[in-house]
Amino acid sequence: MGDALLAIGTRKGLFLARSRDGGAFEVDPVRFSTIGVHAVAVDTRGRPVPRLLAAIEYGHFGPSVMWSDDLGESWQEAPRPPVAFPEDTGATLTRVWQLQPSPSEPGVVWAGAEPGALFRSEDGGRTFTLCTALWNHPHRPEWQPGGGGLCLHTVLPHPADPGSIAVAVSAAGFYRSTDGGARWEAANRGIRVAFRPEGDQYPEFGQCVHKVAAHPGRPDRLFLQHHFGVYRSDDFGANWTAIGGGLPSDFGFPIVVHPDRPDTVYVVPLESDMDRVPVGHRHQVYRSDDAGESWNAFGEGLPPGPVHASVLRDAMCASPAGIFFGTRDGEVYGSRDDGETWTVIARHLPDVLTVRAAVL
Repeated sequence: MGDALLAIGTRKGLFLARSRDGGAFEVDPVRFSTIGVHAVAVDTRGRPVPRLLAAIEYGHFGPSVMWSDDLGESWQEAPRPPVAFPEDTGATLTRVWQLQPSPSEPGVVWAGAEPGALFRSEDGGRTFTLCTALWNHPHRPEWQPGGGGLCLHTVLPHPADPGSIAVAVSAAGFYRSTDGGARWEAANRGIRVAFRPEGDQYPEFGQCVHKVAAHPGRPDRLFLQHHFGVYRSDDFGANWTAIGGGLPSDFGFPIVVHPDRPDTVYVVPLESDMDRVPVGHRHQVYRSDDAGESWNAFGEGLPPGPVHASVLRDAMCASPAGIFFGTRDGEVYGSRDDGETWTVIARHLPDVLTVRAAVL
């Protein structure tokens, strides 16, 4: 398998875990101690050593993005705030929720931010500019924040076509562009908004999307975890079909796709929006190998329960290094057999917010 790196962003710092030659992961001492790390990225594009990007929140001094070109030994920050709203918007950056390198444009990194904004970097994540077309979208005045705020938490750049990109905003819905972000359209047809009145449950926008995932080998197929419901689209969001019928609950936050198999998708169901604990008070990862037609639960190696900590929307990832997730009580688990068995990687960390992995 070679060497692997696991980046774990938490409420109080960044933890890097390393595996050598397929061995057990060893967790390094904390970076950014006491500082929230809400998004991380491991940028392996054309680099002998990956660039690490971290979206941090200083507290009193606000959010920022830092980078490391030596696997976290040292970190750099732009002399001016790298992600900032132009003065004429009248907006203040609350948080950077997502950092996503573009697979088709060298040097381009996308940042999803709160309140409901998309930023683009062309220098590897050092500095960013606001995507004004999405910021000025005519739907924006009617967007309402979800429980976590008006967060743009998912950015899906097309792996081969730089003009195609999609984003998800809670609780505004799923939006896509086919011209590099110059124009945007809502793409939520078929997603039911259960908390709206009968007869008005399929609006053009206003969906509380929790997370969206895609496979680079089949970028038009998308998988979406909604506030209620799990969905699949086979046409880049033009139409959505519910696929959560085989799950014990269709409420949850993360959804990820296997790195090699476009039809294999993972979710972590919770009891309900009013009882956000693992179904049956047991950590179980549900996997579908047929694009959501059927589901199977896997939990060997996970604690038998009772457990009460949920898994947040960005705290799960699938990579060639394995499948990983972290919990709100600071435990991190990994699987190297496609999710069938699990081993503990870390315990007693702060609240896990984001997890990313890569083979070095």
